Amino acid sequence: MKHLVVDVQPGEYTVARLPADAPVPAGLLDRPGLVSVTRTPAELSVVCPSEHAPDAATAQPGWRLLTVRGPLEFTLTGIMAALSGELAAAGVSLFALSTYDTDHLLVKAVDLGRAVRALRASGHEVTKP
Repeated sequence: MKHLVVDVQPGEYTVARLPADAPVPAGLLDRPGLVSVTRTPAELSVVCPSEHAPDAATAQPGWRLLTVRGPLEFTLTGIMAALSGELAAAGVSLFALSTYDTDHLLVKAVDLGRAVRALRASGHEVTKP
């Protein structure tokens, strides 16, 4: 795997699950930071900065966001596999998502130090705010 630059983003993120027929929370997409909204037949999943998280019966705050510096070419392969494998070997669970330009990993805040050490030990550059 090639050397990647991974930026630790400031702030805490929440991953929330709303009912499949729930509307997208008003104003959510107008907020700063990464916001991801995904609808499936079973759920509306929201990832956003914790201070903007919707009220949801099922929500997990306490995530930190790591962003692979991009943009990444669509022809690149194995980026998410390599990063997730390195984190798994260090015992760090993750929540992964991708955008058009790059890949993002969320790790629990309590695991951030282990995640950074694991990625650096694998030869990646990790920057922190």
